[in-house]
Amino acid sequence: MDALLSAADINLGRLDGVASILPDTDLFVAMYVRYEAVLSSQIENTQSTLEEVLQFESEPEADHPKDVEEVVNYVSAMNYGLGRLRGQFPLSLRLIREIHGELMNGVRGGNRDPGEFRRTQNWVGPNGCTLRNATFVPPPVAEMNEALGEFELFLHTEDPMPALIFCALAHAQFETIHPFLDGNGRVGRLLITFLLCHVGVLTQPLLYLSHYFKRHRAEYYDRLMAVRTKGHWEEWIKFFLRGVSEVSLDASETARKILKLREESRGRLSSAANNSSLAFRLLDLLFETPLINIGFVASQLGCTFLTASRLVESFQRPELALLEETTGFSRNRRFRFKPYLDLFPEAKFLPGESVPLAGDLYARSTITPTGGRKSLVVVLKVPKSKIQQLRQDPRNAVFDDARLISNYLVPYVGTKVYPVPGGTYSVGSTLYAQAEPPPEILNRADGQEVEGVTFWLIGTEEPT
Repeated sequence: MDALLSAADINLGRLDGVASILPDTDLFVAMYVRYEAVLSSQIENTQSTLEEVLQFESEPEADHPKDVEEVVNYVSAMNYGLGRLRGQFPLSLRLIREIHGELMNGVRGGNRDPGEFRRTQNWVGPNGCTLRNATFVPPPVAEMNEALGEFELFLHTEDPMPALIFCALAHAQFETIHPFLDGNGRVGRLLITFLLCHVGVLTQPLLYLSHYFKRHRAEYYDRLMAVRTKGHWEEWIKFFLRGVSEVSLDASETARKILKLREESRGRLSSAANNSSLAFRLLDLLFETPLINIGFVASQLGCTFLTASRLVESFQRPELALLEETTGFSRNRRFRFKPYLDLFPEAKFLPGESVPLAGDLYARSTITPTGGRKSLVVVLKVPKSKIQQLRQDPRNAVFDDARLISNYLVPYVGTKVYPVPGGTYSVGSTLYAQAEPPPEILNRADGQEVEGVTFWLIGTEEPT
């Protein structure tokens, strides 16, 4: 733990230092806020991309995917919260409600009491699940209100505690309280950035963990669930600290690459035939707005449309290779600042890419009833066609096969093996490396079937 904490502190400090040498830190922060918004929203099954968000900002009246507005709201909520903190408004339940109101304004879930703590019971689980078979049931309203009061006191604790451990504890506690009817995950991840700024660890809001949480999505949810059910705080904190180190190193490297790109681009412009002051102003504009059209360039640089068109064309030539046309049209063209946008990758699982259609997958899962009795360990045989079927829903594109099984198939098994009030949950599924029956079920004829999935009970685990 001490080594992880030390490494996280050092890497976070280096990020703060590296970002300070950028020509315009605010532009770097603004781009990272958008990047965080996209990735945090993708964790919640929103499919919008960074470039769709940038396009919405530059052409808000054009047609856009509906869920891009959810990501834009995330950016607004982040900026709103940071502005309130800079204005010396305390990090409080009131501010959290205000941030939630900004996040949910006019988008999916906007009819579920935005900006207000819930007054009814909620639960977490696959689409269509009930309280009975939910993956996780947060505390009832009365207990939630009591927990929120204690949470607010914790936000202002004077106990000597390393700042990063404080942030890890606060995030897990907020996610467990789950005080809103919708949007809890996104508010909880926003809270991490606000906490880091609130305790003075960062001078600029530069650390965003959604990229790490998305890459390790199954473990992220599993660690949070293990805190709730088994009190495994140390494992969660270690996971969180590894994320801080990993993301700090990634962001520091991205900052260096941005600085290098700017210097190399200015160097190429200096040696190019078209090295007018307008060219350098366009380059600066691209770091601020990496998706452009010719009319936008003309208005921003104060030049004619023809001049802007020639300037944009020169930025596409091989000796510069800074702009790439995206529409393929001869009119109403759009251009992207490719080398800059390439620094912000968005890895996704594409529907159907993980497994061929034929055959079966085998997975091992632990199913625990809500309330903490002993857990059952099961092996599942899942037809690959079942995975393909689940992947037809574009909201599942960000899930790997193990998480699809945990989210959508294990609950059916849990309902059959534990038909009790309160439902069950699983702390995740592990796929067997080989697509053949594992030793635990060889020569066993007692498999049961539910929803096209065959399962075998292979043992129990006592709660720790």
